Amino acid sequence: MDKSRLEAFSDGVIAVIITIIVLEFKVPEGTDLASLLALAPTFFSYVLSFIFVAIYWNNHHHMLHTVKKVNGAMLWANMHLLFWLSLVPFATAWMAEHHFSTWPTLVYGVLLLMSAIAFTILQTTVIRLHGRGSTLATAVGHDLKGKVSILCYVAAICAAFYLPMISLCLYVVVAFIWLVPDRRIERVISE
Repeated sequence: MDKSRLEAFSDGVIAVIITIIVLEFKVPEGTDLASLLALAPTFFSYVLSFIFVAIYWNNHHHMLHTVKKVNGAMLWANMHLLFWLSLVPFATAWMAEHHFSTWPTLVYGVLLLMSAIAFTILQTTVIRLHGRGSTLATAVGHDLKGKVSILCYVAAICAAFYLPMISLCLYVVVAFIWLVPDRRIERVISE
């Protein structure tokens, strides 16, 4: 099975997800600076979610660059990832609308956690299909960034019960971890 359909479908779904996120970003009610500043939580939520979806798209692209063949398990693992990512616009809007209160911030973290787990499952599925000596397996190694991200999400979910702002800080930390270009796959391919 060719990977091009999987890649094209995933790109399309991710593009729709980003479009839905931005459509939740409404114009200010007034024309003064205070009206614009009232949208700060919405803007922050949008930027954070856009960055997360972009990180997934980027890493998904790199992962698929290593794929030589596709099987049914990989198709389902990919759909599993896209399912969790497709819920990000809902959580983004809810969190922004309620100014980072406990439950919306917690649910946002759960969706980020489930997306990370789904990505890990997809990565594991690709490695299982291509073997322990494959390009992807060599590149990700023990995947410290992935494990640290999952731990941060769990901590953020727990923190949401007490101080949702700590949760937001942890979400930002994970975004920064992944914004630093992950050149593992590029390095292994070039060798």
